[in-house]
Amino acid sequence: MSTKTVAGNYFEDFTIGQEIVHATPRTVTEGDIALYTALYGSRFAATSAATFAESMGLERMPVDSLLAFHLVFGKTVPDISLNAVANLGYAGGVFGVPLYPGDTVTTTSTVIGLKENSNGRSGVVYVRSVGTNQKGEMVLDYIRWVMVNKGNLDAPAPEIVIPDLPGAVAAEDLKVPYDLAGRDYDTVLAGSPYLWDDYEVGERIDHVDGMTIEEAEHMLATRLYQNTAKVHFNQHAQAQAKIGRRLIYGGHIISLARALTFNGLANGQSIAAINAGAHANPTFAGDTVYAWSEVLERIELPGRTDIGALRLRTVATKDLPCADFPYRGEDGKYLPQVVLDLDYTVLIPRR
Repeated sequence: MSTKTVAGNYFEDFTIGQEIVHATPRTVTEGDIALYTALYGSRFAATSAATFAESMGLERMPVDSLLAFHLVFGKTVPDISLNAVANLGYAGGVFGVPLYPGDTVTTTSTVIGLKENSNGRSGVVYVRSVGTNQKGEMVLDYIRWVMVNKGNLDAPAPEIVIPDLPGAVAAEDLKVPYDLAGRDYDTVLAGSPYLWDDYEVGERIDHVDGMTIEEAEHMLATRLYQNTAKVHFNQHAQAQAKIGRRLIYGGHIISLARALTFNGLANGQSIAAINAGAHANPTFAGDTVYAWSEVLERIELPGRTDIGALRLRTVATKDLPCADFPYRGEDGKYLPQVVLDLDYTVLIPRR
């Protein structure tokens, strides 16, 4: 058989310091925005209406923060997580310049950590990935870690290297594309009267609504982002591995949860940072996702009186509404209904 095809990297193929330039740059189109809206129903005004975006000082309507995330992430999958068991978590994610239709995204990654699992069949790979636009401007810079199968079970375990993961992104490192100085911010059109000043640290918000995951929507999403991981695409391979069903891409859950947060956090117009995150349990087609958020910190941005930031924890559950819901058991472990625990920072206008 021809050897021109690529089977993807297995755990033993990664080395510390390895740099990977990911193939297939991706030019963003208006169609991507329409499909993203159709998939998740996101209603944040700055990424829904060009007029609203311009009223916030943007040159035109950008794509949703998480659509930018998916496009940057999707480029990495064929090289990093094609043979993954599961994507595990995120840290130190900083969103840079807004991404607009017509921009082209390219992603590079560096391997910064490796640890083989005790079963000798897989290991955890830590990578730092950076997405840039056609001008070389940073769109997203983040760390993720993923469990990857071994191809050769006899391959020796590498030296264990676990990187020091950054904590919450500092206020001075947040990129703020908005300019509301001297402008009127329309809370009616935005969908909520509550601004930065109206939230308190420790406040919890049950976002009330739920969305059921459809298999067809998930498959369309992974194709849209060119996320080719077998665990999402290949039902036959999942059956052979005795898993039985395709796993829902973790980023799909993040976008569903973020869309649900509109009810209670409608003025959090974009995500500035992903501080930490964990995919606590798998999700499958047919599961219904709910979400609640806690305000962890109210952040004043240096030199800004028009825009502030809220550091949030959003917890998503499956098939269980979130009112008064504990997300960990007495043993400290996530309860099986918890599918996402995300610590992130949003930008929100001030009074």
